[in-house]
Amino acid sequence: MKKSIFKFIIPLALVILTISYSCKKFLNVPLVNTTSASVLANKAGVDGLLIGAYANLQMNAANATGASPWEAGPDNWAFAGIASDDANKGSNATDQPDAAALMNHTVNSATGYVEDKWATELDGVQRANDVIRELPLVKDGSVTPAYATEVTAESRFLRGVFDMELSKVYRNVPYVDETITYANGNYIVGNPGPIWDKVEADFAFAFANLPATQAQAGRANKYAAEAFLAKTYMFEHKYALAKTALADLMTNGVTSSGAKYALVSFSNNFNASVKNGPESVFAVQMIVGDGANPQGINGNPGYVLDFPAAGPATCCGFYQPSFSLVDAFKTDPVTGLPLLDGSFDNTLLKSDQGVDSKDATYMPDSTTPLDSRLDWTAGRRGIPFLDWGPMPGASWARAQLDAGPYINVKNIYRKAAQSSTSDSYGGWATGQSDAVNFNMIRYSDVILMAAECEVEVGSLALAETLVNQVRARAADPTGWVMGRLTGYAGGSTASPIVDNTQPAANYKVGLYTGQFAANGQGYARTAVQFERRLEFAMEGIRFFDLQRWDGLFGGPMPSGFMAATLNAYIKKNTSYAPAFFANTVLQGAVFTQGRNEIYPVPIKEIGIEGGALKQNPGYN
Repeated sequence: MKKSIFKFIIPLALVILTISYSCKKFLNVPLVNTTSASVLANKAGVDGLLIGAYANLQMNAANATGASPWEAGPDNWAFAGIASDDANKGSNATDQPDAAALMNHTVNSATGYVEDKWATELDGVQRANDVIRELPLVKDGSVTPAYATEVTAESRFLRGVFDMELSKVYRNVPYVDETITYANGNYIVGNPGPIWDKVEADFAFAFANLPATQAQAGRANKYAAEAFLAKTYMFEHKYALAKTALADLMTNGVTSSGAKYALVSFSNNFNASVKNGPESVFAVQMIVGDGANPQGINGNPGYVLDFPAAGPATCCGFYQPSFSLVDAFKTDPVTGLPLLDGSFDNTLLKSDQGVDSKDATYMPDSTTPLDSRLDWTAGRRGIPFLDWGPMPGASWARAQLDAGPYINVKNIYRKAAQSSTSDSYGGWATGQSDAVNFNMIRYSDVILMAAECEVEVGSLALAETLVNQVRARAADPTGWVMGRLTGYAGGSTASPIVDNTQPAANYKVGLYTGQFAANGQGYARTAVQFERRLEFAMEGIRFFDLQRWDGLFGGPMPSGFMAATLNAYIKKNTSYAPAFFANTVLQGAVFTQGRNEIYPVPIKEIGIEGGALKQNPGYN
């Protein structure tokens, strides 16, 4: 088995990596207390710097800025999860108020999450630049020209990833490459507009110069670079170029370990014991038990607050699937297709909202047709929660009245592998760190981006075929959650009776049979968009999908599409009787068109840059 690159990130490496730019004021403060570049002018030094750049993919704000680690993680749970219609923030508006501000769209340029995300991504950019700047200093012959090219390509790939993250969140960001140097301890870099062309160039260089396979599974290969290039094209709405790249990926693409891209069991994408499989196009490698705790190179920093309030961990329930998201998994009782007309939101799926965990009369819905991906995405009372047994309900879900009855599943480790795949985070968060990789792009994303391209510049019939590839996996009973709750022994919820020969719910997933061509481009577009919502729920993608589809940024939907979608969600999810679902964080919230589609440039950075950085529209 090939080793993950992150097995080599140890405290000693952190000493070597101190040359990396890790100050909060990224664009104008000279380096202090750093290792001289001349000391690192050899292959070992270059490799150490490169590992440090990879390590920053964890986007750990605690390491880069000294801030809370959960504010800038690669999962974007706050920036794209609770800020969209995917999820609620646990508890009320006074608990983690900066997260609440992202959820209810009152975020401003002084919000801590906004500052720390910016700082963390630019720290990654500078780490990648450090590697490129170091290479010309190596004069001892330890770095061959071929290796220098490959290392440059990996570094530019990483810089592209960090710049893509910045561009998704803030849109108008500075471009800082290896040529930017300090003059008198200061330099000014502005943000005149989007830098997608620069991101595109970095990924194109990486695609042209990286090998097809790597000795370590965590390293980027040429196909990972091509996938990110295709995703960049999607943000630029260059569908014809994306279509070509995605076709090549589907025909020739392999993982860094050499496995042909393929769809695996859906749940395997979120299982630490089988990570880096054929569906993993590029993943942020997460490890535990590496001795780096409590410094923070340990598990996914973004998820520290996002474990259930009880059960597999002891805190904190800050990322709970919304009613709207769960209801979106309802399917047509005849065809098994999604309810694209929005009728899924007319009535709530039965839940234990307001029901005590000790109430042994509660039984989960066993009749409503559902997409099987639901129960690998949202924990529901009475449904097996991975291998932890039936989810017990309110005792695991934080603050039901404000956040609802559901809990996140995709970031949780298996009970059987708890000892080897989990750890405590930072010495205080018991069990709130795990080795579940975060997939930045997986193969189903490649397929659905290709379907989207076919809708826009290709064949509706081919788009339907591609969507059906993803749906066929969900329709396969071998990938369903098994274990139907039939009652409780002795009338005690502590003793559930489960029939493991039956599916946990009434799963019914059908394939499209010509509807795309028959109903036209608008229908096909909606179907692809809906499929992305189901497939990538709770993976930090939804907000940015809505953003790039909006005509405000050149997308195929009308201008204001994102605002209309999220304001309708807010209206619906604050309309329930307060005694049933208060959701105080969303009460009175408004998503403002032309403002909330992107986040503000941090006010600290504008001040530091002396006015060179311009604020995004609608913010001050």
